Amino acid sequence: MGRVAVAAITSLWVIPISIAVNRIVPDPYMDEIFHIPQAQRYCHGDFKTWDPMITTPPGLYYISLVYVASLFPGMWFARVVQSFPELCSTPFLRSSNAVMAVVCSVLVYDLLVFLRPSLSEKKATIYAVLIALYPLHCFFTFLYYTDVASVTAVLAMYLTCLKRQFFISAMFGGFATLCRQTNVVWLAFVAATGAISYVEDLCRKDHVNLIGDQLKIDKKDMLFDQYGSAVAPTLKNRRMKAAMNASHLINSRAIYPCRINDPGLMNDICDLSLMFWHLKWNVLVTFFPFLLVLVAFVAFVFHNGGIVLGAKEAHVVSPHFAQLMYFGLAAAAALAPVHFSFGQASTLWELIRRNKAGNSVKILVSLVICLIFVHFFSVAHPYLLADNRHYTFYIWRRVIQAHWSIKYFLVPLYAYSWFSIISTLAKAQRKVWVLLFCLATAAVLIPTPLIEFRYFTIPFYFLILNSRAEDDSIKWMLIGIIYSSVNIVVILMFLFSPFHWDHEPGIQRFIW
Repeated sequence: MGRVAVAAITSLWVIPISIAVNRIVPDPYMDEIFHIPQAQRYCHGDFKTWDPMITTPPGLYYISLVYVASLFPGMWFARVVQSFPELCSTPFLRSSNAVMAVVCSVLVYDLLVFLRPSLSEKKATIYAVLIALYPLHCFFTFLYYTDVASVTAVLAMYLTCLKRQFFISAMFGGFATLCRQTNVVWLAFVAATGAISYVEDLCRKDHVNLIGDQLKIDKKDMLFDQYGSAVAPTLKNRRMKAAMNASHLINSRAIYPCRINDPGLMNDICDLSLMFWHLKWNVLVTFFPFLLVLVAFVAFVFHNGGIVLGAKEAHVVSPHFAQLMYFGLAAAAALAPVHFSFGQASTLWELIRRNKAGNSVKILVSLVICLIFVHFFSVAHPYLLADNRHYTFYIWRRVIQAHWSIKYFLVPLYAYSWFSIISTLAKAQRKVWVLLFCLATAAVLIPTPLIEFRYFTIPFYFLILNSRAEDDSIKWMLIGIIYSSVNIVVILMFLFSPFHWDHEPGIQRFIW
């Protein structure tokens, strides 16, 4: 079991499904009609021509170039191909995503092992394989989209940051931003959480050093102690007094401005601010590579005149606050055995019952905010309304817009989903981490006018990796069954249920 097992098991479905997709859908489909020709231009050495319909940077194409270059010597020697561009066919370019999906599953395994040291190797292997089956991630493994490369780069950035390899983490973060611009938010999130852990570690070391200094006993006292037992009580008193002084100094903000174990969010923020100020130069030097990437991104935005590269008129930033509601429900539904269970409902009710007045106000305020988001900040993008190849088209028309009142009736479900997500994360992470996660998720999703479930993948991965949901094997078995069932239905629909448009020639297929 372990990395090799995860890679082998993931390959068992990645390889045959990739072969089936390439045989049944040999030509570029949907966004592939932009990405594949652009990658092929790169394979021909043309780095100047850019398709104006492509909105993301060329990170995916760079990965493909490295991948194809690694295959070319063997393929040329076996006389499968005669030139480098021949390897940049649709199947080979798609296979680069298949390889990254396997790498991604191994990264998930490493993250589980690091974040859950008590988790056995067998369980970590099983959970990593099940997470790799997450339907939105699994489906785009077989097409030449930016999603798999984006997720893989972000997880690599996260893992190396957790391992204190900050320079390498920043490099992965820079590459993740080259795959998709919104990943700069996750770079900032990873850097922030890494910096918090870093300053806390320094403070803990200061604790230990301070205690050690306070508990040192004068050499004269040690020698005097050897001459008679009558001095032993005095020596004991000296040690107790030194320990009390050390404790007083540790808790004094003048010496050490932090209270790591304080559970209050505001106290946590205050103490962390003091810690950062106290160790500002250490943090600045250590996390300078992340700052360089952020500065480079800001420079790019100013030079480009916006975040997206092409098709800017179709990707105008808009206050799409309802997108947060959709993510909360979608993420909770993807972990339905955890969040929509009797046990979880009982846990949330118990939390409310402990402080009825305070929590009732919080619930009321949350419902009002959700209503405002849904009523004033629901965006219906033209692509959503016109493209019936996406499942979101049918969810929007047949669920959310089935009746004017439906979107308001969904508000309690949105609120419950977010309460469940936050309470689950709070069991495993400190409140500041949960707050940063919510802010990062909002920063990624709110400006996006188009409802795309694949935009939810990265925040969902952070959610699933940093919660204690994996502690229940039975629930994970149910999640695995749900994921497998959804994947089977979606892939079969994509491959074997094509349809035609009256206004446009060609075969159309259902897609996320």
